[in-house]
Amino acid sequence: MNVYFHTFGCKANQYDTDLVRQAFSDGGATVVDDPSHADLAVINSCTVTHESEVKLRRFVRHVAKSGTAQTIVMGCAAALDDGTIAALPAVRAVVPNADPIMVLRAAGFPSVVGAQHAAPLLRAGRSRALLKIQDGCDEHCTFCATTIARGNNRSRSVAELVREARELAEHHAEIVLTGVHIGTYGQEANQGVLTPGTLGTLLEALITAVPSVRFRLSSVEATEVDDTLARLLIEAPRSVAAHLHAPLQSGSNRILKRMGRHWYTADTYRARIEWLAMRLPVFGLGADVIAGFPGETEADHHASLTLLHALPFTYLHVFPFSVRPDAPAAKLPGQVPPDIIRERARELRDLGESKAAAYRATRAGQAADGVVSGRQGGRVEVLTQDYLSVYVRSEAWSGRPRFEVVID
Repeated sequence: MNVYFHTFGCKANQYDTDLVRQAFSDGGATVVDDPSHADLAVINSCTVTHESEVKLRRFVRHVAKSGTAQTIVMGCAAALDDGTIAALPAVRAVVPNADPIMVLRAAGFPSVVGAQHAAPLLRAGRSRALLKIQDGCDEHCTFCATTIARGNNRSRSVAELVREARELAEHHAEIVLTGVHIGTYGQEANQGVLTPGTLGTLLEALITAVPSVRFRLSSVEATEVDDTLARLLIEAPRSVAAHLHAPLQSGSNRILKRMGRHWYTADTYRARIEWLAMRLPVFGLGADVIAGFPGETEADHHASLTLLHALPFTYLHVFPFSVRPDAPAAKLPGQVPPDIIRERARELRDLGESKAAAYRATRAGQAADGVVSGRQGGRVEVLTQDYLSVYVRSEAWSGRPRFEVVID
C-alpha cells in the first residue's frame, strides 16, 4: 500500500505524524510524496484557528480530486468533528488524536506491536529532530479548543525520553523538545505529584546523557522558565539554543484575564524576559499574539503594542482572532468587527517585521552556531542558535550537520 502523509499545525502534530508514518513503514507500507500516487492519505489536522479547519477541508477535497486515495483524518480537529469532516469526499475514517494503532486499524492494517512507542523517529535527510515530552494541557484558555481535543497534561518519563534522545542523537545535530504545554512537564494536576520531574530537571538529564547535540525548546511560557532552565540557557550555550518562543497573546492584563491566562500578567512576563535578556548576549525571542480578542479596546491593543515595542522580540506570530465554536471565547460579549481585527493584526505584523529586521541587522557579520535545517535549489539552509536562517551555497558546504556560520 502506498501512503501519503500531510500535517497541519504545530511541532507536536509533526511528531505525531512521524510516529504514525513510522508505524505504517514498519507494517510494510510505502510512503509517497504525492497524493495522486497514494492508495491512502493520512492527514493530521489542527484546530487552533477557524482558518486551519478551512484549509483542512480544502486539502481533503484536493486529495480526493487528485487521485483514487481514500483519506484518514486524525488529530485535534478530528477529535472534535461533528460529522463535517467525515462527510468530505473519499474520507475513510476520522480518528481522534493520533494513536498509531487506531490509525492502522482504520486503514485496515494489522496493528504493529509497539507502534504507539516506536522510536527513534528519524527524520530522513534532516539534521533536526523532534522529541515530544508531553501531551495535553490542564489550562483552559478561552480561545483554545486544543485542551478539549488533546485532554489533560500527560508527561513521558525521563528514562524513556533519554533513551529516545540517545537514538536520535546518532542521526541528528539538534533535538527540539515539543509538546502542547511543555512548561508543565511533570506537573500532572490529576496526580498531585511531580512524578517525572520538571522541564528543567528533564533538560539537565538530557544534556548529561546526550552532550553531543543542541537542544531547543519549542514553545514555553515565559513565567515557566524556572531558575534551572534559565541557568542552562545562560551557562550551556552549546547544549541549549539561546531561543525562546514565549506565547504572550496580549499585553493587556484585562484581556489576559478574559483569555483565562491566569498564571501571568504583562508585568510578570516582562520581568522574566528582561531578566533573561540582560544575561544572554545572543537571544532569539518570539511570541504568539492574538489581534482582536472579544472585548479588546483600542487601549488594550495599544498596551500590546507598547509591551511588544519594549521587549527584545526577534519575530512575532500574529493570529487574527477567529471564532472557535467549541471554545468559550465564542460566547464572550464584545466581538470585534472583522475590519478592525484585520487592521490590528496588520499593525502587529508590521511591528514584528520591523523588529525582526532590526535584530538581524545587529547580528550581521557575526559568527553563529548553525545546524542544517534543509536543502533546496543549490543552497543549504542553516538555523542558528537564536533562530535565524542563513543560506550557504551547496558547493561551499562541508557536509557537516553542525558548523559555525557567519550571518549575512
